[in-house]
Amino acid sequence: MNEQPVIVLVHGAFAESASWNRVIQRLHSRGLPAVAVANPLRSVEGDATYVRDVIAGLGRPVILVGHSYGGMVITQAAAGNPNVRALVYVAAFAPEPGENAFLLSGKFEGSTLAGALVAYPVASGGNEFRIAADKFHHQFCADLDAGEAALMAPTQRPVTERALTDALTADEPAWRATPSWFVHGERDLNIPAAALRFMAERAGSRGTREIPGASHALAASQPDAVTAVILDAADHAQE
Repeated sequence: MNEQPVIVLVHGAFAESASWNRVIQRLHSRGLPAVAVANPLRSVEGDATYVRDVIAGLGRPVILVGHSYGGMVITQAAAGNPNVRALVYVAAFAPEPGENAFLLSGKFEGSTLAGALVAYPVASGGNEFRIAADKFHHQFCADLDAGEAALMAPTQRPVTERALTDALTADEPAWRATPSWFVHGERDLNIPAAALRFMAERAGSRGTREIPGASHALAASQPDAVTAVILDAADHAQE
């Protein structure tokens, strides 16, 4: 049996590392170590470099799990990285080289994210985006209660326009060589379910779960389903 991998969890835009708390609780109950990365959300390559540093610092095989824009980051970070044994995409982008988050989210109809965003300039250049507080619950996490959404809105991590428009630059997407699993919600308003199905099929997913009625915030609202998919990947990685 191979060495037990560490589950490395990478959040996306408008979330933060504690968004994985319920998943981490369930992983720990199964004896699986987990680390939630504080994804900078500044640029695909810069964010991926940081994730690669985290992986190197662990010094062990990992299963890399990405939510939303975090899928862009893990696809870049895992390319050519032998420490990554499996990939799990949680309502996440699984790009080909040259594709970016904006392109993929608009590939199919159904995203209402653009109308929910607030944009403002940042000193490093360009704009940064956050979801307006009064639209956050409906847009991001409609299957959570209003009280929890009211805490998630002010703790969201904004994302730069550059990050959302940066293309994958790896010669080959990591999912082409590394086994991948997918889970998403039927009622995702950030990335349409049709786009998520398309990317899972294109990537040759080893297992895809679509959760009826689920929102974009799967790690918080559907932690059992997310954990189950991660466990499938972990079982494969230890074979």
